[in-house]
Amino acid sequence: MGPVIQDMPQINPRSQPRWDRFERADLFEQYRELRTQGISERQAAKELKVPRTTLQAWRRWHDTLDMCPHVADFFQRGPGLAFFHRLVIAFQLVCVEVGACGMRLVCLFLHLTGLNRFVAASYGAQQQVNLHVEQALVTYDHDETARLASGMPHKDLTVTQDETCTGGLCLITMDPESNCILVEQLAQARDQTPWDALMAPALAPLKCRVIQSTSDEAPGLLASVEHYLEAHHSPDFFHVQHELVKAVSGPMATKERAITCVHGHEECRHCHGSYWMYQWHCFIQHIADGQSPDAFFASLPHPDIAAGNL
Repeated sequence: MGPVIQDMPQINPRSQPRWDRFERADLFEQYRELRTQGISERQAAKELKVPRTTLQAWRRWHDTLDMCPHVADFFQRGPGLAFFHRLVIAFQLVCVEVGACGMRLVCLFLHLTGLNRFVAASYGAQQQVNLHVEQALVTYDHDETARLASGMPHKDLTVTQDETCTGGLCLITMDPESNCILVEQLAQARDQTPWDALMAPALAPLKCRVIQSTSDEAPGLLASVEHYLEAHHSPDFFHVQHELVKAVSGPMATKERAITCVHGHEECRHCHGSYWMYQWHCFIQHIADGQSPDAFFASLPHPDIAAGNL
């Protein structure tokens, strides 16, 4: 990644600085060496092919830095600037992309460390830096997928699929074994056509076949799994549990409300919660043993008997 940090945000986004940060650091170091040799500012400007007013502005900026001169000299030379560039990019990657801390904490870090003297630390400026970081991540993902897919062995995949609505509708497909995101793309709809259109280029370079998809019961997603992927569909655990709760919570709540605890109202509230959780675990075990829900409800104790056991 090339240099993306600038001294200050550009007022006109179409205007570009004449020298990037590394060229400026090298020119300023040469200028200081020429001045120590007794060469005049005008002669140094002519030799370096830099306007004299520009060299004067660089010198005034350097002389007004409110920090240790050795630190200022380090960050104004090529090696120090390269280290500083790596530091800002790494902090953006770790805190914004990996840690999801947000851009404002990056700005706060630059202010507290005094590094805002060398790089624009406003939200807008760092947002532009983050844009370059995200573009580099997308490019890396594209290049590495093509490189690694060529040597990939044939494999059968079980994928998990879902749609999110944060910042717009986004269709997502992941390989849960490797945590690899196969599809993460904004879409206008979530019917079968967008799913098919996104899964095709995602699977094309890979030597794999989707044999199973785990997701909710969205009709478009089910149609894509059945007709395009020609794979088996398994419902995710959340929706299975949700349907079970809807089926059993009514009958269990009816019996629970009928219980009268002999120890008073407050104790009764505590007992109701414990009783419900106990019976819920019993129901899950009952279903796991292959028994029917009706048989479980028939086995529940009468409210009077349950009250006597509390």
